[in-house]
Amino acid sequence: MNLKLKGNSRVWTPPRILALGYAVIILLGSFLLMLPQSHQSGEGLSFLNAFFTATSATCVTGLVVVDTGTFFTPFGQTVIMCLIQIGGLGFMTMATLIALVFRRRISLRERLILQESMNQGDMEGIVRLIKKVLYYSFAIELVGAIVFSLRLMMDHPPGQAVFFGIFHAVSLFNNAGFDLFGEYRSLTGYVADPVMNLVAILLIVLGGLGFVVLSDLIEFRKNRRLSLHTKSVLLMTGILLAAGFVLVLVFEFTNPGTLGKLSWGGKFWASLFHSTTTRTAGANTVDLTQLRQATLLLTIIFMFIGGSPGSTAGGVKTTTILLMFGAVLAMLRGRKDVVLFRFRLGQERIFKALTIVVFALVLVITATMILSMTESTDFLTVLFEATSAFGTVGLSLGLTPHLTVIGKLLICLLMFAGRVGLITLAYALAPKQEKEPFRYAEGKIMIG
Repeated sequence: MNLKLKGNSRVWTPPRILALGYAVIILLGSFLLMLPQSHQSGEGLSFLNAFFTATSATCVTGLVVVDTGTFFTPFGQTVIMCLIQIGGLGFMTMATLIALVFRRRISLRERLILQESMNQGDMEGIVRLIKKVLYYSFAIELVGAIVFSLRLMMDHPPGQAVFFGIFHAVSLFNNAGFDLFGEYRSLTGYVADPVMNLVAILLIVLGGLGFVVLSDLIEFRKNRRLSLHTKSVLLMTGILLAAGFVLVLVFEFTNPGTLGKLSWGGKFWASLFHSTTTRTAGANTVDLTQLRQATLLLTIIFMFIGGSPGSTAGGVKTTTILLMFGAVLAMLRGRKDVVLFRFRLGQERIFKALTIVVFALVLVITATMILSMTESTDFLTVLFEATSAFGTVGLSLGLTPHLTVIGKLLICLLMFAGRVGLITLAYALAPKQEKEPFRYAEGKIMIG
């Protein structure tokens, strides 16, 4: 791995290298998906559709313009799976794997880029963290692939079952919504299957917690403590999973198009799965077009929130929302500091959380307004699709295959921004910021 780029180091900052790296992988994936070997005989794939598919896979989203299970050959499906793996773990993580295999030294510049890609505060122990990321990810995916394969052998030939098991384990752990069951069915055929649901939910949750959290949990028996970050992630993840499960169950309990026709066991698994998948996984076990509007709105909110920092998930992240609620609570209580688990959080963290949420809202609202003009469908469907793309979720109400050229390009932009990260993308596009040599006098304006 050698990322020594010619030119001024101020130009090739870590955020810019990360954004460029993802763009290069998307373009490479696009050309591979256009090869005749990638799609079924007699069916061509335009560059735009190949670019859209490669973007969706690399940004671990799952929105598709052609059916993955029936349109692509095993070669094309393998290309998509590799793009999902690279995009989920990060191209710098995969580059580090290659460097470690060939015993190459990780330079200081490369460590800086790794720090940016993993959203870490400093470089200390970054290579050790990357090794853990690779080990945990491949181990979890292997277990998931084995269980999936054994279960799918009941419905498919052994060879196909093994390939399906590997593909869906990689797709679900990396919180991508791609599936191979054909006809855009996703996991609807297994809505009440305990094995498929349980394994899928575990893969999604473990992928969405973040690698720092996984490391903390695995080493808890040795260290006997959890970091503030891990506690915050577990708190928000638990709240969102429980709240989503209860609300989906209440909203859809009597809906004949979703939960109404299912047994008690089916209702339980379908509600729990939908609560889990809405925060960036993209798979579904019920027909999304049959959901009630209250459930669709809840889904949009959950997609916007997403998973946790340093994970395979997208969205504004669970800790960002926790900080925002913490700031509101502190204001209502008349306190100057935001306190979590007896730790005071710095103002720069609050400002960063506020920046991410406002930036994300502006991006999604702007994209929704443009799509409302370019696409012939209702407002809620457009908002759902735009939020799904930004949150790198992959859930769809059926609009994606019928998008116009402008719509496809805009959705690609949303997926790219959601995967690279709003702050990283802003730093990549913005000129070098110099520190202000002075501070202005404090002023006051009326609020509220």
